[in-house]
Amino acid sequence: MISIKPFKASRPPRDKAYLVATRSYMSYSDEQLDEKLENNPFTFLHIINSADIRKLPFGEAKYKKVKENFKNFEQEDIFREDEKEGFYLYRQVKDGNEYIGIISAVSVLDYQSGKIKKHENTLTQREEMFTDYLETTGFNAEPVLLTYKDDLRLDLIFAKYIDQRSEYEFTSTDRVLHQLWVIDEDNDISKIKTAFKDQEALYIADGHHRSASSSKLYDRAMEKATVDSESSQAYFMAFLIGEEQMKIYDFNRLVKGMNNLSQNQLLEALHKDFLVEKKHEEAYRPGKLHEISMYLKGEWYKLVPKTGTFDPADAIDHLDTRILSKLILKPILGIKNLKTDQRVGFLPGTEGLEGLKQKVDSKSFDIAFALFPVTIEQLKKVADENETMPPKSTYIEPKLRSGLTVYKFGAK
Repeated sequence: MISIKPFKASRPPRDKAYLVATRSYMSYSDEQLDEKLENNPFTFLHIINSADIRKLPFGEAKYKKVKENFKNFEQEDIFREDEKEGFYLYRQVKDGNEYIGIISAVSVLDYQSGKIKKHENTLTQREEMFTDYLETTGFNAEPVLLTYKDDLRLDLIFAKYIDQRSEYEFTSTDRVLHQLWVIDEDNDISKIKTAFKDQEALYIADGHHRSASSSKLYDRAMEKATVDSESSQAYFMAFLIGEEQMKIYDFNRLVKGMNNLSQNQLLEALHKDFLVEKKHEEAYRPGKLHEISMYLKGEWYKLVPKTGTFDPADAIDHLDTRILSKLILKPILGIKNLKTDQRVGFLPGTEGLEGLKQKVDSKSFDIAFALFPVTIEQLKKVADENETMPPKSTYIEPKLRSGLTVYKFGAK
C-alpha cells in the first residue's frame, strides 16, 4: 500500500511557466548559465544558481540565499501557491517518445519501510549536504522520478484531463514539449489515492540522493519533535510514471588506452570469455541482452559472453554492465574502480553509436563499448533484492524541469 497525497504547489502563472522552468543547473556550462541569467529575468536559475550564489561555498549562507531568492520571486508574483490541494498531471514529448504521469507528494515512511525501492547506493556526504539544503530552503523544486506498475484506472483519469486545455503548454529550446494539468476535483483525487493504495511498491528511477535526504530531514525533525507522519516534512515531491511510459536507455563506456596491449593482443584476450565477431556494417548496435558492441581502431565487433561466465539467476551478475566490468574492464584493461579511474568515460545511449564513434575517432578515447539497455524487470529485481547496480548502469527519461511545481514544507 503506497501513500501519496495532493499538495498546494507554488508555481508560475500560465504566461511565465516556459520562462521559469529550467534544466538542472549542472547541465549548463558557466557561459550558458551567464547567458540564461542575463537574458531571462524569470528563469528558476536566478533562485538556485544566481551569480552571487555561485560565489558562495556550499553551506548555510548559500542555502539561505536560495531561500531569499525564492521568497523574492513569490513577492514578485512569479510564484503563486495554489488555493486548493491537487495532483499535477504532466506530459512530456521528446524525440517521438511520450511520457505521462502525476506530480504528487509521496511518503517518507514508505521510503524508510522499503515500499519505495532503490537500486543505487548514495554517498553519505552528499546526503548530508542535500539535507542541510532542504532544511534551510524549505522546498523541493525538482521531483524525484518514481515508477509504478501500470494501472488502467489511472490511465482513464489521465485521458479525461488530456482531452482538456492544459494549464501549461510550451516547447523548450531543446525541442521538448511540456504540458501540465491541475487535478483538484475531489472525486478524481480520491480515485488516484485509492489506485496507489493498491500498488505494492514504487521504484526510484532518478533521484536517489534527493529521496535519502528527504528521509534524513524527516528524522531530524522527529528528533526535535516538530513533525508527525502527516506533516509536510513527512513527504517529498515526486513524478510518478507507469513502467510502460518510462524509457531506459543504455549507458555506454569509453576507455582511454589499451593497458599496454596491441589490438591483436586485446582481441586474443577477449576470446577467452567471449564469442568475438567482427562486424562489417557501418555501426553495430547490440540487439538483445548479453550482446556487447565494441568499437576499436575504426572497426565494430560483436561480443557475446560464453556460457558459464556469469550467473543468469543473479540480480547483479547477469547485468551487462557487470559482465563488461568483470570480464573486460578489470582483468584485461586494468580498470578496477569505475568511480575513480580517470581512463573511463560514460556516454548515455541518447547520443547514439555515432556519439561513441566520434569520441574514439577524435582520439579522446581508444575503445568504446555499447550495451543493451537495462530492462525494467532487471531494475526491479535488483531493487527487490536490496542490491545496487554498478555505476552508470541506466540513463532514464523523462528528465524533469526544475521550478515547474514547487513543494514547500516546514516553517514558512
